Amino acid sequence: MIKSDDKILKVLFFGDLVGRPGRFAVKDFLEKNRQDYNFIVANVENASHGFGLTEKNYNELSEYGLDCMTSGNHIWDKKEIFNYIDKADKLIRPFNYPKNTPGVGSRVFETTNGIKIGVINVLGRVFMAPVESPWSFVKDEILRLKEITPIILLDFHAEATAEKICFGRFCSELGVSAFWGTHTHVQTADEQILNNMGYITDAGFCGTFKSVIGMDYSTSLNRFTTVIPERYDVADGDVVQVNAVEVDIDSTSGHTVAIKRVFCYVDKSKKEEENEK
Repeated sequence: MIKSDDKILKVLFFGDLVGRPGRFAVKDFLEKNRQDYNFIVANVENASHGFGLTEKNYNELSEYGLDCMTSGNHIWDKKEIFNYIDKADKLIRPFNYPKNTPGVGSRVFETTNGIKIGVINVLGRVFMAPVESPWSFVKDEILRLKEITPIILLDFHAEATAEKICFGRFCSELGVSAFWGTHTHVQTADEQILNNMGYITDAGFCGTFKSVIGMDYSTSLNRFTTVIPERYDVADGDVVQVNAVEVDIDSTSGHTVAIKRVFCYVDKSKKEEENEK
């Protein structure tokens, strides 16, 4: 169990939550492990049936123990987002949308023991819908937040591996504490400390294990073999996976001192049997 006066800030970041199975996976993990972390973040752009985030699910995930929710290009898929995003004080949309876009692209949070943490969410541009360039745009925001706190976390929601690696190195030179890639839903095995910054190209996803990045196999197969547009369905199954990244950060310097991948499974059917006993 963490101690409130520890110098080391223990941060956990969940890869993209995909639908109800992803929410279940996070709930189950946090019921067992919430006390081990000072600050918990999850990417939630696919948390409501695989596309977007409803207000109901936002509140549900808050109750599970998430301190911050990042997102990506799919955050707008549930149109009710426009009704509540400006009052959702844990939610961040990508920073490099145009200025008048609803919501905010960065926030400063404070832990129960008074440690301030800056979090930024950024969209990549390679193979993605056009947005503002993240390079100089985000540099200024990182430097602004560094005036408030040495601890800066960044979720880079992007498709191309090369863009993630290059942008990660760029952020490490600006004093970012920890950097996670999201969007591709496949956890990479390249976690490292780069210029005192915890880094991983992609954190993976939380959702049904037997799936195509969280989506139903049959629907995915039809799309690839017929090339006819068909709406993806979230995969269902007894076994769900948790993909996450643990980072230990020195709260004084803002430097990452340790990073570790999390990849575990939960059998929902066994959990239900246990609950019935």
